[in-house]
Amino acid sequence: MKKIDIAAYVWPAYTGDEPRSRIFWPEGIGEWQTVKNSSEKSNGYHWNRKPLWGYVNEADPYVMSGQIEAAVSHGVNVFIYDWYWYDNRPFLENCLNDGFLKAPNNNKMKFYIMWANHDATHLWDIRNSDSVSSTIWQGTVTREQFEMIGKRWIEQYFKRENYYRIDGKPVISIYDINNLINGLGGIAETVDALQWLNKEAQKEGLGGVHLQFIRWNGKIKNHSGVDGKPIENERALVNTLGFSSVTNYQFAHMTDVDRDYLDVLEDVKKLWREIKDEYSVSYFPNVSVGWDNNPRFKNYITPIITNNTPENFKKCLEYAKEYCEQAGVHLITVNSWNEWTETSYLEPDDFYGYGYLEAIQEVFGKKN
Repeated sequence: MKKIDIAAYVWPAYTGDEPRSRIFWPEGIGEWQTVKNSSEKSNGYHWNRKPLWGYVNEADPYVMSGQIEAAVSHGVNVFIYDWYWYDNRPFLENCLNDGFLKAPNNNKMKFYIMWANHDATHLWDIRNSDSVSSTIWQGTVTREQFEMIGKRWIEQYFKRENYYRIDGKPVISIYDINNLINGLGGIAETVDALQWLNKEAQKEGLGGVHLQFIRWNGKIKNHSGVDGKPIENERALVNTLGFSSVTNYQFAHMTDVDRDYLDVLEDVKKLWREIKDEYSVSYFPNVSVGWDNNPRFKNYITPIITNNTPENFKKCLEYAKEYCEQAGVHLITVNSWNEWTETSYLEPDDFYGYGYLEAIQEVFGKKN
């Protein structure tokens, strides 16, 4: 069987190099500010993890060269960068452009983009996250903006030798399908825009694009197809829009995660197979380290995954490997490399050390 690629999502907010990020994290170190300043809740709960590598600037190529070595030596061979576009321009590109792509050893890893086209709210600002839910920037884009984005992807990323491809085509993952459709004006307009992107990539000799659908809970908002009839399920939506594969971003998008990790895992195992059978395109399983969003809030919140030890995470990896072998697919998406404030990260901390990375190495082997 073909080697299984282990692709970890990267949240590119651990840098102060993006000027607009100061409205959320004024200390100038990105969301490390939230990690560093986490405090005890009124009920006594205290999230107090610390990164073993320190509060480093992940837009620094020297820093990223070390992280690349750590990733590949433990079997993680792909980074999926969350990519943002707000207010007619990119946001938080620094970690990818200045960190990863300028690291002298970036050719050791593949990378691709997940367009995180959700709205930006006060969730990232702990001063207001408990009480304010207003939108700061909208994730929707017009057709004109979409073409600006598509051309940027092709020129800056898709053409690179280490951009991740499936069947020879560069992969682009889309996080919020409803925002995409609403911004472009409907199903027919979205089909046309995605076909345009595919043709533009073909013009550049890239063979088109591999569109990857991020599945949430399987429910969709009311959309009418190109023939005016309502689209009743995500399978029909995926087929209509021309997506090539499906995966997830987080266990929290799939099932109730306010439980023991092993209980969540039993549901997730079933869901992998149900999702596989639901869609006519390939489904790549998602493995999440955990979930606890308390660092972003002053007050205690749920849900929280408990007992998500490296040993239990390893069990999840073993199940995902078995799924891939049986389904004949070769990609596992992992949440995540560094979602510290959601407590779902592979980077080493003062609690489990390198435990999560070592679990990947034990299941898939060094450098896979």
